[in-house]
Amino acid sequence: MITAPPHTLAPIELPGNGTPRSLRCRVLQSPLAGVSDRIFRGLVRRWAPDALLFTEMVNATSLELGHGRQKVEELASEAGPIGVQLFDYRPQAMAEAARRAEAAGAFLIDINMGCPVKKIAKKGGGSGLIRDPDLATRIVAVVGAAVGIPVTVKTRLGWCGSDLDPVSWCRQLEDAGAQLLTLHGRTREQAFKGQADWEAIARVKAALAIPVIANGDINCPAAASRCLEITGADGVMVGRGTMGAPWLVGQIDAALGGRPVPPAPSPAERLALAAEQLGALVAAKGDHGLLIARKHMAWTCQGFSGAPQLRQELMRAATPAAALALLDQARAQLGFM
Repeated sequence: MITAPPHTLAPIELPGNGTPRSLRCRVLQSPLAGVSDRIFRGLVRRWAPDALLFTEMVNATSLELGHGRQKVEELASEAGPIGVQLFDYRPQAMAEAARRAEAAGAFLIDINMGCPVKKIAKKGGGSGLIRDPDLATRIVAVVGAAVGIPVTVKTRLGWCGSDLDPVSWCRQLEDAGAQLLTLHGRTREQAFKGQADWEAIARVKAALAIPVIANGDINCPAAASRCLEITGADGVMVGRGTMGAPWLVGQIDAALGGRPVPPAPSPAERLALAAEQLGALVAAKGDHGLLIARKHMAWTCQGFSGAPQLRQELMRAATPAAALALLDQARAQLGFM
């Protein structure tokens, strides 16, 4: 059994600006564009009832124009702590979006300063803010003054290797008022390639007074434990590893807490989970739900005989009913119905 170092077990206390929050779980689910919607969060929550989950990242300007409001307004119907991650380059738009998220029941506001997507970064949002620290710190300060709940930041080590100074960069964010920092151990230039630099995260953790959450290459309980040992971080954030594995956050949380780790679902249980998620997406979004569900089904339907062929057929299924029939047929072939 993997046991966490003692420092990983105490709650993380965030004072906010009058509305303090306490994180009882040291494992966070990363915001994932096109993935971490309400339905996905509900699945993660089954295995991780206390974990901090996030909405998909929300564009503050779009929210101002009336787009994407459902991502924020649906928070009231969910149990457990859920943060809203915002991105933009306009401080006042970010402040107004933060107020709207707070009113909707957000647990905290996270400012995205790490997204490597070119169309976001080139406009000054996401990781683009790494290249403009004055604007980045102004956004943190303005958002912090606009809400009573904690304001946190998710970022990267830097823009590229030639200008890497993560300690100075992260200190600026702390000085601006960030109450917690999630640090992905890669540069924007790396995106998701190469190995995450946990040693660099350790240097940042040693230099900052606020809690630091380590992110990058944490895809199993053993990796989470190693990451905490190397970085000394206050917790870990799990991202792409949960695609098709919403149980992973709960597994890591149990391992770090010294509790028995729940087993991954069996092939038949994965098929049932894929069918459930498909049904929920179709109920929420109509036939468009099938298009969203295809990637989830492809991630979930792994690790059993006939899985590659099933994934191909699911991608070609023309209707939700056809996809459900394929999943039921696969379960029958495994001896379950």
